[in-house]
Amino acid sequence: MLLKENSSILIPIDFSKQSLIAIRHSFNMAKLTRSKLIIMHVYKAGTPNLASELEKLKNEIIQESGLVVETLNFEGDIYDTTDKKAVELNCMLIVVGLDTHVRFRSFMGTNQASKFIKNAPCPVITIRSTNATFKCQNIILPFDLSPESREKVGIAIQLAHYYKADLRIVSVFPPSDLKYENKLLPYLQQVKKFIKEKGVNCSNKSIPANDVAEAIVDYANKNDCDLIIQMNKKDKSLGEMFGGTMSEKMVDISNVPVLSINPMKRESFSTGIH
Repeated sequence: MLLKENSSILIPIDFSKQSLIAIRHSFNMAKLTRSKLIIMHVYKAGTPNLASELEKLKNEIIQESGLVVETLNFEGDIYDTTDKKAVELNCMLIVVGLDTHVRFRSFMGTNQASKFIKNAPCPVITIRSTNATFKCQNIILPFDLSPESREKVGIAIQLAHYYKADLRIVSVFPPSDLKYENKLLPYLQQVKKFIKEKGVNCSNKSIPANDVAEAIVDYANKNDCDLIIQMNKKDKSLGEMFGGTMSEKMVDISNVPVLSINPMKRESFSTGIH
């Protein structure tokens, strides 16, 4: 799986500081992929549509970035609308700023933000921190033994080439499960070798911990990392329906931008890593 070039990046906004950060976070990606920005403002019934503010913002972005920018402005629900518009416009990426009060842990997984990311037709970058930087020098690649885990390697290598970034493979395993660790280490070396053969600097780190998301975010902050690339989980266990998946928690707690990718169909998948 790779990001499409000469395409569109969709950015749903509500004019919050978080939204503006999401827009500016997209400048380099749009330039590197030769893509246009689509700024989408969806307002609820009874609230202002802010059409004039949207047009002013568009002109500011064009002047600041030199990019091709289009806008959408209509009434509706922003989460319900985002996936539909991404399909309609054949977008290659969605970038969204999430306020700190938007949480995924809700009864039976009904949170709208979680639902829209899981159903997104393209990768989604979520940004929580209002201090998000626009550099991308160190990219974290969380890894486990699931078949889906390696699907993000292609995009990771693509982004590393775009930004001249280093990839950091991070694997978290239960401290008491030595069998899992022993099985995992040779696989990590194989993935690391594959990435280096593509001309990308790469390191790997194994971390004994019980909470995967917390361990990865902690590592990201301690090692000046700029992006976490993760796979979503399509099917939830009963416990995850109530407590949320690891990927949901990652987006929920991370102050580092997170790129979430939905798994492809297994029969159509091939990476070159065996």
